[in-house]
Amino acid sequence: MKVSKSRRIICVMFFTSMLISPLAGLGQVPKGNQGGAKARPKATCSGAWTGNVTYTRTQSMSETKTTQRVSNRGKDTRKIELNYNYKASVAVLESPERDGSNVGKANIDHKMTSSDNTEAREENSCDRGKTWRVMYGIFESKSETRGQATGVAANVHVGVNSDGTYAVSVGIPQIQGITQGEDKSSYSGQCTPKEGKSLTMPPTPTNIDGNSLRSDGRDRIDPQDPNSLSGSYTLSGNGVSETITWSLKKCGAPLRITDLQFEDMKFPNWNDWRAITEQTGTIDGNLVKIKAKVLNESGDTKYANVRFKETFKGDKWNGSMPDAEMKDAEIGVRIDANSEQTVELIWDSSGYAWFDDGRPRLLQRVKAELEENNKKIDEITKNLKIAPKPLVLVHGLWSSWRAWESWQNILTTSHSYDWKAYPVGEKPEKGLMNTGGSFLSTQPTNSIGENADQLGRYIRYAQEDRNAWHVDIVAHSMGGLISRYHIAQQMVPNTPEDPRPKVAHLIMLGTPNLGSPCADVMNVAFEMLGENVEAVRQLRQDQVANFNRANIARKGVKFSALAGNPLPTMCKEVVWNDGVVPVASAKWKIKDTAESSSLHTDLTGTSDFSSFVKPRLAIGPRGDHNPEVPDPSQFTGLYDSPRVYGAREFSLENTRTLETPTSRPFAKALALAPKQTVEIDIPVDTALNFGVTFMADPNVAATLLNDRGVEMAKSEARSPASRGWFRSLFYDKPTTAGVWKLRLENTGEMEFRAIVTSWKDAR
Repeated sequence: MKVSKSRRIICVMFFTSMLISPLAGLGQVPKGNQGGAKARPKATCSGAWTGNVTYTRTQSMSETKTTQRVSNRGKDTRKIELNYNYKASVAVLESPERDGSNVGKANIDHKMTSSDNTEAREENSCDRGKTWRVMYGIFESKSETRGQATGVAANVHVGVNSDGTYAVSVGIPQIQGITQGEDKSSYSGQCTPKEGKSLTMPPTPTNIDGNSLRSDGRDRIDPQDPNSLSGSYTLSGNGVSETITWSLKKCGAPLRITDLQFEDMKFPNWNDWRAITEQTGTIDGNLVKIKAKVLNESGDTKYANVRFKETFKGDKWNGSMPDAEMKDAEIGVRIDANSEQTVELIWDSSGYAWFDDGRPRLLQRVKAELEENNKKIDEITKNLKIAPKPLVLVHGLWSSWRAWESWQNILTTSHSYDWKAYPVGEKPEKGLMNTGGSFLSTQPTNSIGENADQLGRYIRYAQEDRNAWHVDIVAHSMGGLISRYHIAQQMVPNTPEDPRPKVAHLIMLGTPNLGSPCADVMNVAFEMLGENVEAVRQLRQDQVANFNRANIARKGVKFSALAGNPLPTMCKEVVWNDGVVPVASAKWKIKDTAESSSLHTDLTGTSDFSSFVKPRLAIGPRGDHNPEVPDPSQFTGLYDSPRVYGAREFSLENTRTLETPTSRPFAKALALAPKQTVEIDIPVDTALNFGVTFMADPNVAATLLNDRGVEMAKSEARSPASRGWFRSLFYDKPTTAGVWKLRLENTGEMEFRAIVTSWKDAR
């Protein structure tokens, strides 16, 4: 396959030209003092404006374009991306002449990356049209320009008008940087194999242009504090955003804190720190770099301590709470004469989306105090918004992401809109599980491992979307097994430097961790009817026993399990259950468990969220946020032999073989027309007791009649129990051989399918 033009490394000059915008003309540093000295209001003292000015410029561009090839037998898909980040932190000092003017010293950090990727795809023939094949060409070009500088002279100007308005401008000069890149090509499917090429451009010195910006002059001096200026100004357009932020004083103390900033790491790049915007905030569990800038205007070297604290002063509800010093929060600093020094603290934000009593904490107030000779001489406080970890929601058997549709509203009500729900499959391109489709579907399903892979993709999407290094999972039913598989077999650390698991907490709602007796019974029925329902087979007790042997590792993830207990019997088992899963199966070998009166399909409701899920996620900063310590007693697969479950013994030797009934059970499938009533003959053996399990829509009512037509048990249509997958009718008395009847009544307006089987001698 021929390519119309050659490929080479993207030229840095090309992308520099892309950055030119109308903003440049608006950002020039003014040469004169706007308003002039005569226009300034009378100040209470004289002197230069000193402090800190920060300038940032960002640009992000992404474009994908698909064009038809000349042959009309293929297409070229081209994706161009550009990311530009420039930041200058300028210490504003009084000039050596002490004449009221100032000088700036800038620390500059610049990074620009660009990529141009094309996939060329074309159908061609190597035998004159007898057969056709798809031929590919992949072309990748990348470039990166980096530059850093410290103590660079910069221009800072404050122009004050007679009406009290003022403007702040900053100009940063050109610095030296390094650019490097690579150009790669690869081919496949050609009639004659074609070898790709790779060209690398080594690090090459380059010039990085300076930047400048002036605020719009609308800010006004506070008459109550005329010697302090603070604020920010942003100019955006053509995909470029420029921001200038300032904190300045006149006649301030020689040693003081001029700024307090927060940064977190851009997931998934460890140590790729970026500024946290006040509107966006960060995510519970992220590491936060707190940076306090200390300015020394004196002519002497100074030594001081900076203390970082949590403070609630000014909070409407918690203003009376005392300040609390953060961990490792006292840092000593040396500041040379006429210079600025930055003090940094790496702070773990785990728990700071909540108070310790479970109330939502919408923002955290962080205070930096400056001490000289053990005396506090300055302080600064800023707010930091911290949102809860993303909540990944994993549906179960015969379900989809829509099982969780109400949960975003639940999370918003419980905390704020910043608590985000990520039901797997809501965005199919990010990950889509197949657990059997709709109720009673016999369509092929993914294996648990395949669904776990899709879950892993969705976790990654949630992390990238929220810039969250850790997530929580709530899983319903089979979703818990899928989540366990992902944790045990697929989950790897975010990075070698991050010791905490990617999934902080797995909460399982009605998960059949030891399988379901009803899956055993109904799987036999489906097989008798010539149907292979993989979704049911995967929940058989022997299948889950095999699953448990392989999926042991929890990798520090906290496990919690909720078991539903409203029903006393199910499919050959006299055991409390939720209609699908026995209590013992849901609790499994998990220490943190609870029981609910909800049926299986109702465990995802608001009530169980409030009583079970939220208390395990809304953990304040003084709660336990450490990974779970491995406990051999909880390892899956390490069962005592024999084990007793539902009054029936299982040993590791026989878990592959289901209990063989003394007589072949009854099984029948039928379709019920709207408003139709059907009676089915069911053979009954001499037994200790007798039961029928059926699967049908909630609009179907069922009545079990003995051989004399007397009602033995009943399941009402549209009752709470009718929403279960497996509906059982149980007669807990001895029976003699005969023929009973099951009356099925379709009370709905649509045709519904029903699957019926029988069993005896439940224990």
